[in-house]
Amino acid sequence: MGRCGARRTDENVLRRLGLFRVAGVDEVGRGCLAGPVMAAAVVLDPERHIPGLADSKLLPAEMRESLYDQITGRAIAWACASVEPAEVDALNIHRASLRAMREAVCGLTPWPDAVLVDAFLIPDLPFAQRAIVKGDRRSAAIAAASIVAKVTRDRRMVELHLLDPRFGFDRHKGYATAEHLAAVALHGYSAIHRRTFRPPSLFDTID
Repeated sequence: MGRCGARRTDENVLRRLGLFRVAGVDEVGRGCLAGPVMAAAVVLDPERHIPGLADSKLLPAEMRESLYDQITGRAIAWACASVEPAEVDALNIHRASLRAMREAVCGLTPWPDAVLVDAFLIPDLPFAQRAIVKGDRRSAAIAAASIVAKVTRDRRMVELHLLDPRFGFDRHKGYATAEHLAAVALHGYSAIHRRTFRPPSLFDTID
């Protein structure tokens, strides 16, 4: 897993400055047609190393599930937050992602001393923060957050599939796969689809 490059370098720099509880935060689901955008924040325990942390997109599902159990079992603190499709439509996906990340960080107990964020600074966050480009591949704390967010959202999409199996949410998790687009063309959008996320091929689809 060393090829993925998620390390504790950035957290260790902050700890040497006296900021001991360093949270990583990340979101998943930005590019989906359906379902919530999900964010997670994680404060790793420097005394309880978790090998194999990496950007969730680079890991197979079985490894994400295993790492999820390790992260949630060993972390000093972790929290998740989501923004539902109707609110994504009202806010736009960028603002919705920032809101989910802010709520995840503020849901940590105890609160962090500092926050590492993947790519963007979070407005109105009451903690010191640093944005790291491609942070989910560089920072162990952000990678851990990406894994927790991904597993939590995937589980949610499986639950939504059980409520409405027409779209195959358990397989594509709301992303715009060929299977998903074909189902939307046949059935229209469901209550958990984002109305502002319409590929050109679906402009004429009736809700």
